[in-house]
Amino acid sequence: MVNPLDTLKKMLTLEQRDYAFQDKAVAGGLARYADTWNRQASGVFSDAAWVEDIALRLRAYSTLQPEARSQALQELQELLSTPPLVADEAGITPSVSPDAGTVPAVAPQGVSPAAPPSRVAPAPPQPGRGILAPITTLPGVAQKRAGYLEKMNVRTIADLLHYYPRRYEDYSHLKTVDRLVYGELVTVIATVWEAGGREVRPGLYLFRAILNDGTGALEVTWFNNRFLEGRLKPGMQIELRGRVGEHLGRLTMSSPEWGHVGRNDLEEGRIASIYSLPEGLTQRWFRQLLQRTLTTWAGRLSEPLPEGLLRRYGLLPLGRALWGIHRPDDMAHLEAAQHRLAFEEMLCLQLGLLRQRQQWKALPGQAIQVSETMLEAFVAALPYELTGAQRRSLDEMVHDMTLSEPMNRLLQGDVGAGKTVVAALLMALTAAGGFQAALMAPTEILAEQHFKSLSRLFERFPEPRPALRLLTGSTSVAERGEIYAGLAEGTLPLVVGTHALIQEQVNFHNLAFTIIDEQHRFGVEQRGALRQKGYNPHLLVMTATPIPRSLELTLWGHLDVSILDEMPPGRQPIETRVLTARQREAAYGFIRNQIAQGRQAFIIYPLVEESEKIEARAAVVEYERLQKEVFPDLRLGLLHGRMKSDDKDAVMVRFVQGELDILIATSVVEVGIDVPNATVMLIDGAERFGLSQMHQFRGRVGRGDYRSYCLLLSESPSEVADERLKTLEATTDGFVLAQKDLEMRGPGQFLGTQQSGMPELPLALQADMRLLHEAREAATQLLASDPDLLEPEHRELALRVAAFWQATGDVS
Repeated sequence: MVNPLDTLKKMLTLEQRDYAFQDKAVAGGLARYADTWNRQASGVFSDAAWVEDIALRLRAYSTLQPEARSQALQELQELLSTPPLVADEAGITPSVSPDAGTVPAVAPQGVSPAAPPSRVAPAPPQPGRGILAPITTLPGVAQKRAGYLEKMNVRTIADLLHYYPRRYEDYSHLKTVDRLVYGELVTVIATVWEAGGREVRPGLYLFRAILNDGTGALEVTWFNNRFLEGRLKPGMQIELRGRVGEHLGRLTMSSPEWGHVGRNDLEEGRIASIYSLPEGLTQRWFRQLLQRTLTTWAGRLSEPLPEGLLRRYGLLPLGRALWGIHRPDDMAHLEAAQHRLAFEEMLCLQLGLLRQRQQWKALPGQAIQVSETMLEAFVAALPYELTGAQRRSLDEMVHDMTLSEPMNRLLQGDVGAGKTVVAALLMALTAAGGFQAALMAPTEILAEQHFKSLSRLFERFPEPRPALRLLTGSTSVAERGEIYAGLAEGTLPLVVGTHALIQEQVNFHNLAFTIIDEQHRFGVEQRGALRQKGYNPHLLVMTATPIPRSLELTLWGHLDVSILDEMPPGRQPIETRVLTARQREAAYGFIRNQIAQGRQAFIIYPLVEESEKIEARAAVVEYERLQKEVFPDLRLGLLHGRMKSDDKDAVMVRFVQGELDILIATSVVEVGIDVPNATVMLIDGAERFGLSQMHQFRGRVGRGDYRSYCLLLSESPSEVADERLKTLEATTDGFVLAQKDLEMRGPGQFLGTQQSGMPELPLALQADMRLLHEAREAATQLLASDPDLLEPEHRELALRVAAFWQATGDVS
């Protein structure tokens, strides 16, 4: 068996000797190797604390400024020079039971706390792994229940403490049956009078119960839920949560959530936490487990936030906050706990973003000499005039490219705002300066679309025109060889491609500019791999999802931002209409009329398959119904997220090439796909989508010369959903819609849907603008005084930040 100590020593020697502390001795950096070290070394050495300390330092190494890595590496080598006894020699097996000492606060998801700064002293020896111990070390958690917890990503004691409730019930404020109102979402406590199930037809099982709370009766039904048989019995007192319905004058609920009611909760009128649990675990058992765990551990956690920070922003200590999030004394305690933990999340997010910005700016880059004459010649050759926003963004990026520090910029623009033409000009300037540029798109269809658009533009440019090739998984072996050779020799300056660009065989002669389209669609390692093909190349990431300016720093604090907030002239306006369920047949007729004129249409559904819990139409079922009953003479295609990638691409290619009349899809419809012949976007169940998402759907049509339409079909919108739909009907400006979305949902919910590529933010919903501002302010001040968080009072915060970012890495 390979000794993990010898392996790590060789890696550190390589990092120092061959890579000059650039964190390239291991693919993805030393932080990526930390988990492998922990796993292998824990089975060899007797001192678990020593093993963990090495892992922490490995993770921290990647977060340090280059000048601090030399010292960090030296201290790592010193630690490795005096290893503890191996477990067999010591005559023990490393323990995994909880220890009685103070332990570091850690992030959820079972990740060991990452990397302390290099000058932090090793943790004192501990007899076991403490809060990182497996969940099975807790009383009452045997293998079977541990298996259920594993499904929730709860593997350690730390994971359990950071597994937050999804909602709360205040048992001091409940509605009685006689006060229920049709259509409202409520929680009711009642006693089961009758309960039983039967098969009403082959494949459809109905379970029915009658409940009464002393003020009235309520009929409740569940479909295809045999699990209830024998579990829901007359005489039981249960809690129901669902939407109130009506049948033949009687109040009803269909497929509500339910659970046993804790007698103490009712008697005390306390606030009860409700968790997302798999079948096999009950709320009562899980709450009891958490109560025992909090009693044992909450007071023993190290506080990651410095004392001065707690005082300045009036934040609860960690232990008190964890009690408040799981077992609040009252609403004030709950709100204070949510605020404290959400602040910690946002602080870690901002510290990570700001440090990445600092590190990127500190790297040497390649200045590209831009000829002003050449730039103006390229602009003059375009088939249209640039908008003011395009020209402003272009000038910002041209300035960045001429600097010796690498550009790290986001170009955000509405659907159809003209991001591609800006990218084309920058790529052409890079080639004219004697360097290479690469554009990476998430799918073959998008890559081919970019290739065709760029080729058409380059044909208009003055000689010498830059050579451009397309590299995807479908590129032939012979052509692939030509492209590899051209890139390696420098004779091919420009390339557009997919993940094929980051394969090991691809080597660039002098890659100085990289563009990543729809960057949230790529993993961190994939984005980083493209940048590593060059020497700190300039980076431009593009997104078609507008972000309100007030949130730019929160989401993109590590990037400079350019904005395309003007639409090029000539884009076909898209007429948007809100329809009711009664107008569904009329919508189908309108689609048929458009297809008769030679056009194509999209129909979007919120679900892939039918659900017991959600009353909404599903793509698979509707595809079959529409093909058989509504459009039997037309060519329909089906696209959803559960299909294999190749199958999805094949369907989209058929639609793009006009072999399908109607594409039935879920939200998986490609962002940026250009189908000029598609003129109708029907969103069925529109009340279930967000404003920004529906705006993206709408952007799939209106890309050709034909008048286009977006139809928003809503079954039973709430007042809020109705306002959302009317807003979309009233404007086609993505930035206006993004701001309205922020106002309607608040920054917390907005962040929750915009964090692709970011670390998990389980408490983002609790964030408000003041909290976001305070977290940004605190992060800026901390890094101004202690850029690497090396001061003793920042040790625990450094651990927390490294753990928070460990699974994500560089988000640019």
